Amino acid sequence: MSVLITGATGLLGSKIVKACLRKDLAVKYLTTSKDKIERKANYKGYYWNPDTQDIDLECFDGTEVIIHLAGASVSKRWTKSYKKEILESRTQSTRLLHRSIKSLQSHSIHQFISASGINIYPDSLTKYYEETENERDDSFLADVVKAWEDEVDAFFSLNIPVAKVRIGLVLAKEGGAFPEIKRPIDYGMGAVMGCGEQWQSWIHVDDVVRIFLYILKYRLEGVYNAVAPNPVTNAELTKTIAKALDKPLLLPHVPKTVMKLALGEMHNLLFSSQRVSSKKIETEGFYFKYNNLQNALDDLLN
Repeated sequence: MSVLITGATGLLGSKIVKACLRKDLAVKYLTTSKDKIERKANYKGYYWNPDTQDIDLECFDGTEVIIHLAGASVSKRWTKSYKKEILESRTQSTRLLHRSIKSLQSHSIHQFISASGINIYPDSLTKYYEETENERDDSFLADVVKAWEDEVDAFFSLNIPVAKVRIGLVLAKEGGAFPEIKRPIDYGMGAVMGCGEQWQSWIHVDDVVRIFLYILKYRLEGVYNAVAPNPVTNAELTKTIAKALDKPLLLPHVPKTVMKLALGEMHNLLFSSQRVSSKKIETEGFYFKYNNLQNALDDLLN
């Protein structure tokens, strides 16, 4: 099977590439850097530029599945121009893929799997969100996810089955949120954010990878939450990491107003609360290797 991956050099993408290669899948990837193009037996790169809507159409030859992960990081300060980049890096790249496939006389693509985010669900301390939830948050990131998913839905018009993977707070040694949460705790500067009651629907990065490959293997369609079965509050997350590191939490809770002054609108990443269900993917037969925070930390801190 031949799989085309966007965002293949990112934290999640690089791990999905390795997992595909271990399963003897032929991997193609799209890159905006021509000097990063490699041509090996089962690993081939192709140029694209979503900003200019350019793409090497040869990337689609023989491709059966597309895994779409491309999108600018949300962990940089949200200036007006960078917010535009966060949005357009997702919508324009998806639009380019759709337009390009539509232009082909024929193709062999039978599945489109796209990353998405749980940020689309409303901020709530009490609700428990499943994929059928129709209410949407009114935040910037919710608007981004909604626009992204709308672009992904266009693939239905090409008769290509679509799966959207709404990813939670990814915990990984190599990058993302976990090192940023861990670092101040390591130095004795860790603290709970605000009241600490906001839900963090986390997931170990290895389980995210396994969900993508599970959806690919069984040709699942629709929306799936990629979150561990046991979400925790911000207070529980912070305290559990501190305990695992054998570090005290000496500082008081950090007020939301302080982080808003420090981070601007981006502070919502720390205070938004979404308690999200993993039941749907489990009903499909998927099992989590890391179903609770403690065994995830045991792996991440080893």
